[in-house]
This record gives sequence, C-alpha cells and structure tokens, in this order.
Amino acid sequence: MITALVHTSPVSPNLGIKRTDYTVENASGRNRHGVNDWSCKPTAKHPRPVVLVHGLILNKDLTWLYMGPRFAREGYCVFSLTYGQVPELPLVAGLDKLENGAQQLSVFVDKVLAATGAKKLDLVGHSAGTLMPRYYLRFLGGASKVQKFAGFGALVHGTSLHSLVPLTIALGLYDPVTHLTNVLCRACSQFLSGSPFLTKLNAGHDTVPGVDYHFIVTETDEIVTPFVNGFLKDKNPRVENVVLQDLCPLDVLEHMLLILDPIVFHSINGFLTPTAKREISCLDLLH
Repeated sequence: MITALVHTSPVSPNLGIKRTDYTVENASGRNRHGVNDWSCKPTAKHPRPVVLVHGLILNKDLTWLYMGPRFAREGYCVFSLTYGQVPELPLVAGLDKLENGAQQLSVFVDKVLAATGAKKLDLVGHSAGTLMPRYYLRFLGGASKVQKFAGFGALVHGTSLHSLVPLTIALGLYDPVTHLTNVLCRACSQFLSGSPFLTKLNAGHDTVPGVDYHFIVTETDEIVTPFVNGFLKDKNPRVENVVLQDLCPLDVLEHMLLILDPIVFHSINGFLTPTAKREISCLDLLH
C-alpha cells in the first residue's frame, strides 16, 4: 500500500540534498528565488503573506521550485516549511503523524506573522498539504490566523487507493497493512478513507468559520480516488471546489505534476488576490 502512495514522488539520493536542507529552522535563510525572505513586508496589493505547505515524501524546496518563485515575482511575501520528518528516513518529509506536522505549521505561522507584522496570512497546500493544515485550522487555533486556504491535489475525504482500502478491510488485512506502513510512514494510513484521523477531522463539518477555501482537483488524479474526495462538502458560501478540467479540458496533469501546472497557479493567484485574473483558459498553459 505504501508503494502505491509514494511511487510517483521519489526523492533521489543523488540530488546532493543535505539533512539540514529539510529542517524548519533552515527556512530562516532566504533562497535565491525570493521565498523565505524574512525581511519581506506585505503591500497594499498583497496584504497577507503566503505559506506554502508540501505533501507526502516531498519537501519545501522540491515541491515549490515552480510556484514559489512565481508567487514571489507577483509581489507576495512567500514562505515555506518542511515538516513531518522521521529519523528512519531523513531525506524525505511529510511522513510523521499529521498532528505533529500541524504543530510544526503552527510554530511556523506564528514566526511568519511576527516577522511580517501581518495579522493573518494565506495558506497554499498540495496533496497532504491540503489535509494537515485543516487540522491546524480546526484544532490548533489556526482559524484566527488564516484568511484564505488554497489547495490542489486535495485530500479532504481521503483516498480509497483505487478500492484497495475497502478490499483490505473485506479481507481482514487493513489493520496489519496499516501497522506495517506506519513503521516508516506514520501519515500514510491517516489519509485513507475512513481513517480515525479523517473521521475526527471531518466530524460535523469539513471547514471552519472565517476562512475562504479554493480547492482544486483533477479528474486524472491517480492518488486521490475517487477524485471527488478532494471536494469540501460543507454548504459554505466561502468554499470554491474547482475541477481542473473545467478550467482547461486539455490539462490532464495528474497528482504530482500539478505542482508544475500554470493553470493551477493562475487559479490560486486569482483566488488570493481579487485584482488578479480570475477567468482561466487553456491559453494560460503558455504563461
């Protein structure tokens, strides 16, 4: 099961990545693309800083190679963290329990708000980065510090992994399999449909008051199945559920490649900034 979750997003040991590249503390250094510039101050056009949250296996540097610099060039104060490392696999991240990742996000958000002087910020997440922040919003006081939350490759109600989850339940293998995967990936079983984590997170409602949501799913998602599990179900006027192919029928990028998708970027940019372009078409693939 863990192989099915991570096979599309390996981190090669030949990338020359050091252990310190993955720590939250390392975010105190600005990178050359304008992300994690701790001297950045919000502007009238972009009054709130943006925090980028990666998903399973990846980290802040690999996930946001494309979108991080693009948001910075648009004039946002952009920050990103790496969370959820486990000692057994130091070169990858997002593997620890999502509750622990939410605690790390909470610390990082407070640091960003203190550095920028902003009262609130916006979140942008990919994959499990759309799930863990929702725990922060609901249970760790994040709702009072976040104005907008954009996500893509969303995992609101988990994944069936192409019906592997109900099959393992039917065969009586669910508990043994999840126990095995939890040895190295403590988050993996948490985003399976019907998990105790998701049951608690979505109990009664899947949004929190005061936060605007913009969640993007793709019909070709091979990790989140069915893809509609990425939709927020609350009858909340502040929720926008978006199917990527409704923006551009030609855009058939799957789960991992969404991090490089110009259509996704333009849709999120339009959501975060009211004066930005909101009418998206396939022409936006070109820029």
